[in-house]
Amino acid sequence: MPELHASRPLILGVSGASGLIYAVRALKFLLRANYAVELVASKATYQVWQAEQGIRMPPEPAKQEHFWREQADEYGGQLICHPASNVGANIASGSFRTLGMLIMPCSMSTVAKVAAGLSADLLERSADVQLKEGRRLVLVPRETPFSLIHLRNLTALAEAGARIVPAIPAWYHHPQTIEDLVDFVVARALDQFEIDCVPLQRWQGVDEHPD
Repeated sequence: MPELHASRPLILGVSGASGLIYAVRALKFLLRANYAVELVASKATYQVWQAEQGIRMPPEPAKQEHFWREQADEYGGQLICHPASNVGANIASGSFRTLGMLIMPCSMSTVAKVAAGLSADLLERSADVQLKEGRRLVLVPRETPFSLIHLRNLTALAEAGARIVPAIPAWYHHPQTIEDLVDFVVARALDQFEIDCVPLQRWQGVDEHPD
């Protein structure tokens, strides 16, 4: 069994926002690079899987691990799945050391609860722990347009130390597929953790041509 890429896991939170492909692609690249991932999906995620893909995400952690690996088509690394109801899980404690937490996609409901310091489930509690411990918390919000309430909640999180990476793709890498667009956002989100595991044509600049 190859040694894990990092001694501390990255928490991947998946909320009930549209765009589960972002979570699937992030997980794919992290596991392929042999990272350890602790995954927690909110209750609303079950409904989004049904709405977007017409499939059912199993609630049991062991079956859910197989489900996520099957969706990502990747069987490397280490993946542990947690029920959102288990607020006593390891990732709910600041004494459990992690690389930080990525919430991708992140709903405006999750943004609001984390900004208010609520910890009604494991996803919210884990996010709160990252902030209080001064660890990296990265949110990839999926909503448009933003209301003033959304913007104020995002600002409050940024002021508390979170990094906000909107799901906005670029075009300079000449995307040809939906995955190309998604992977750009995934790469930029993982950049916030100094994780470079997504094949990406990065901006190299352009030469200025005199008239």
